Amino acid sequence: MSVEHKKLQERYGKEKGTKIGAILGLISGWGFFFFWMGIWCSPQPRFSISILQDLPVLVPVVNFSIPFFHLIISIPFLIPGAWLAIKGVRETTLKVAETHRTEKIVTRGVYSIVRHPQYLGGLLAHVGISFLLSAWYSLLSTPLMVVLVFLISKKEEEELIREFGNEYEDYKKRVPMLIPKARVMAPKLWIKKLSREVSFVDSAIKTSTR
Repeated sequence: MSVEHKKLQERYGKEKGTKIGAILGLISGWGFFFFWMGIWCSPQPRFSISILQDLPVLVPVVNFSIPFFHLIISIPFLIPGAWLAIKGVRETTLKVAETHRTEKIVTRGVYSIVRHPQYLGGLLAHVGISFLLSAWYSLLSTPLMVVLVFLISKKEEEELIREFGNEYEDYKKRVPMLIPKARVMAPKLWIKKLSREVSFVDSAIKTSTR
């Protein structure tokens, strides 16, 4: 979520403003993530699509079953969503993803597909997880989440334009905000790329906790 680092530096000085911005960035970023998790996992009615209901997928330990058809529906959302989100973190670094302090405009990789790949990935994952958990309120909240992500993205871009000026304006003209242009990627390539990104994030988290 947007943190106005430049304004904080002007108000509190560069060093103090940077520290405050980093803290606020962590709070807003992780807060948004836990907000999303709360929507997925909160007590709510469960829905079921009456196709292949006799083939539930049992999840051990938590004693939870996933309707098989819901699992099938969720995969096309979860895999691209996870890939976009993880790839977005990888290409800007975990630190930038956490603090929302951008030092340069990244235009390669997934940032050449959409300007906010992590948010797009989050939205796709939201739909996938809603089906996976059969979470009715979570699924119904999708339009609200789209609006919220759009407003956050717009606010962040206002800050980026103030900081980077024409460079970001040119980037905006070339790359869409959240809806990518038609591109096709083979499912095997998605899975291969996803496995690499999961390994990267796992190693990054281990490094940051040392």
